Amino acid sequence: MQNEEGINMTTMNAIEISHLTKRFGEKRAVDDISFNVRRGEVFGLLGPNGAGKTTTLRMMTTLLKADSGQVKIFGHDNVKESRLVRSMLGLTGQYAAVDEDLTARQNLMIFSRLNGLTRQAAKVRATELLTEFSLENSADQPLKAFSGGMRRRLDLAVSLITRPALIFLDEPTTGLDPRTRSQMWGTIRQLVAQGSTIILTTQYLEEADQLADQLAIIDHGRVVKMGTPAELKAQLGGLHVTLTMTDAAQVTVAKRFLSPRVTGGVQQTGTNLSMRLRQVAQLAPILTTLNEANVGISHLAVQEPSLDDVFMDLTVGKN
Repeated sequence: MQNEEGINMTTMNAIEISHLTKRFGEKRAVDDISFNVRRGEVFGLLGPNGAGKTTTLRMMTTLLKADSGQVKIFGHDNVKESRLVRSMLGLTGQYAAVDEDLTARQNLMIFSRLNGLTRQAAKVRATELLTEFSLENSADQPLKAFSGGMRRRLDLAVSLITRPALIFLDEPTTGLDPRTRSQMWGTIRQLVAQGSTIILTTQYLEEADQLADQLAIIDHGRVVKMGTPAELKAQLGGLHVTLTMTDAAQVTVAKRFLSPRVTGGVQQTGTNLSMRLRQVAQLAPILTTLNEANVGISHLAVQEPSLDDVFMDLTVGKN
């Protein structure tokens, strides 16, 4: 069964990717990846530069043909039914494909008309989007007067003219100040609350941690790990502990005592010693050992693994 937008209502998945592969010459940019994206979730694609994220996104959105494999969008093959699939998508890239000499309102009006809205409906939709993205006070200024953050907001507004069921956000907050980034997070959460499914790529791991329901970490064209942010951090395990010595002369002594007792070793930065512990119960004997050695500690910090730790563990040094 399909609704009026052509969405297959019998599948719980917004996207189904099976054995997707893409080569550029001898290089496999995307190497036999498979995953599903459930409806109504934010699915994050993470990976270092050149890992294959953008190539994967381009194949998912019909902008690039795969060498092999299949992508289904709401149950529809994105090659055999590409026109129908494209009608369900909203795509926001890193740069807005808008006219610099026109105003934000004029750009939204033009794109609304290109999407089939009547002149009156386009006017109403442009006003709605200008208000939603806090651009109403600058609506009639030429885009060349816009800041980078204002341009990013307009870019997202353009992609949402038709209220697409599936939205691809390729680094949507790059270059935004913290306040504008926070506003964008609110907009993304609102879109999901209204029923949209979102595919998110981002260079900000905090953003992925805050927004994504599921994550796929890609490196060298392959999915190296998938799960919720909490699951990925739990798999890394342990606690990151930093000790600051009272006396710089005691750092060497402390390191000598700790190194045999800590799996993975002890790292030194100035008067700080950092280490990873499997569980918090290991901390008490360490502190007791240092106390018996007359090593003074001025500061103790205990931190659970972050998504940054997961990313570094899975990608850095594996090239």
